[in-house]
Amino acid sequence: MKSSSYTASLPGAPDGEYAVIQFESLFEKKKSGIETVTPMMDKDGMWRASGYTIK
Repeated sequence: MKSSSYTASLPGAPDGEYAVIQFESLFEKKKSGIETVTPMMDKDGMWRASGYTIK
């Protein structure tokens, strides 16, 4: 894991409880990349994936 943080707002998303988790990853067709997983706390108290990117 490269980094993790909590935030209450993200650009283009409704306010809420978010975790932003980044991983340094290696891929078969790409030397390396940063994967970002963004779960959001849902109204029922469960964390659910709300975003995923690779750069």
